[in-house]
Amino acid sequence: MSIVVLLVYVDDIVIIGFNSALLVQLKTHLSESFHMKDLGSLTNFLGLEVHRSPSGISFNQHKYASDLMSTAGLQEATFVDTPMELNVKLRREESDLLADPSLYRKLVGSLVYLTITRPDISFAIQQVSRFLQTPRHLHLAAVHRIIRYVMGNSARGLFFPANNSPRLTTYSDADWASYADTHRSIIGWCVFLGDALIS
Repeated sequence: MSIVVLLVYVDDIVIIGFNSALLVQLKTHLSESFHMKDLGSLTNFLGLEVHRSPSGISFNQHKYASDLMSTAGLQEATFVDTPMELNVKLRREESDLLADPSLYRKLVGSLVYLTITRPDISFAIQQVSRFLQTPRHLHLAAVHRIIRYVMGNSARGLFFPANNSPRLTTYSDADWASYADTHRSIIGWCVFLGDALIS
C-alpha cells in the first residue's frame, strides 16, 4: 500500500504512510526544496499528545487542558464528576451580563478545540456556545464547571486499537424541543471507526 498523508499547518507538517521507502523519498524531496528538520515519530502536534503502545495509539490534550485551567484561574479549584449539572437548562436572560465577555469567548473557543480528543464534553460545549454574543455570570460558571471536569481526567482522550476494523458505524438521536429559549430540538450523534470513537 503506497498511501501517504500530509497534514500541514503553517510550517508544521506530519507525514503518515505505510511505505517507508516512499516516506524517505518524500522527506528527501522536501528537504531539497525547504529548510526542514525531521523530528522523528510524532509525539506532539498543535497541542495533541500522541502515545504509542503495542495495543494501539492514543491521543490526548493533557498539557493544553492544564494551560486552559490556568487561563481560567482555576488552579486551586476542585474537580467535578460531570461536565454539567444534572437537569440544568441554561437560558439567555439568567443572571447579570459579564462586563467583559472576552475571557468567556476565549475559554469556550479553547474548549471547542479540546473536543478533538474529548468528545465527552461536546454536548456541554454546545450548550455554552449559544451564549457567546451576550454571556452572563451563570454561563461563565457553567464553563468553569466543564474545565473542572476536564481537569479531573485530563489525560483522557481517544484510543485507536492496533488491529481496529475500518468499518464506520454511526448513531444519532434527537430530543424534542428542549432548548429553553427557542424550543428547538437538540440532535446528537457519534461515529465509530471500528471500536474507536472518532466524532
